[in-house]
Amino acid sequence: MNQTSKLKEQKDHGTSVFPCGLYEVFDNTPWDGVKHHWHDEIEILYFMKGTFNVTINMESFPIEQECFFFVNPGEIHSVECSSPATESAIVFHPCILNFEHYDLAQTRLMQPLTRGEIQLPRFLDISHPAFSRIKKEYLDILNVFHQTGFFLSVEYETVTEDIPSQLFIRAGLLKILGTLSSFSLLTQPEKTDDYRVRIIKSSLEFIRNHYQEKIYIHNLAENANMNEQYFCRFFKKALGKSPVTYINEYRIKQAITLLQATDAPIMEICLDCGFNNLGNFLREFKKHTGFTPLQYRKHYSLEKS
Repeated sequence: MNQTSKLKEQKDHGTSVFPCGLYEVFDNTPWDGVKHHWHDEIEILYFMKGTFNVTINMESFPIEQECFFFVNPGEIHSVECSSPATESAIVFHPCILNFEHYDLAQTRLMQPLTRGEIQLPRFLDISHPAFSRIKKEYLDILNVFHQTGFFLSVEYETVTEDIPSQLFIRAGLLKILGTLSSFSLLTQPEKTDDYRVRIIKSSLEFIRNHYQEKIYIHNLAENANMNEQYFCRFFKKALGKSPVTYINEYRIKQAITLLQATDAPIMEICLDCGFNNLGNFLREFKKHTGFTPLQYRKHYSLEKS
């Protein structure tokens, strides 16, 4: 497996026949963002209200006003949120927009987009003349999801199996691409080989594969071909947190998923997520969520109902 195929998010977006899903966060929803990851799909993020920090391929973007961000396939990205927020994201595989008929739109736009030969812009704010048109189409797509969609998983992803709705969503996404193209915002990607992105992808993939085991810093450093001291500085500069902090956060995220999706005992979840000490697990869980695991499970059940 080459380095650029690592840290791939291990979940599908949408359904197997219609890989397109909607994720939403509202200002009354406890949410602090999403950790660093990447996927083969395109992601359109709409920040309506709140204060955020988006990181894409090691570049950081503070957000304090309404805007759109676009994540191209293969880009490692994260979102941090420091205030009550309203945010949503449409994640879709570009294959759903391909045409069987080989016209100019297929050969010069859709095929190159699917192959990664052209990419979407990094962001659009309200000052750009294309913003209002993009926003209209985006909100129309959200309305379609709201009318016929249903929750697919514990990740609060909305999908739809309604055929007319899928056609409306495709049409909306094509209009967004058409708008971006009409404003010359679809460009060829820069030919860069950022070793930092490759090393971070490799390190986070190592954590994902071994989080249930005891992970030592020297394991991560060896995986990155660095000494321990330099690796820790490199990791913290890239992600804004130490390797130990990231590992604990990742383990807590897995614990939250198990608490939401299973009735497994707390001790079993503790061990399954790589915590060998129940007391340490309880402290870390409360530090990150404000709840004990039992309190969180009860709170989630009430919110879900």
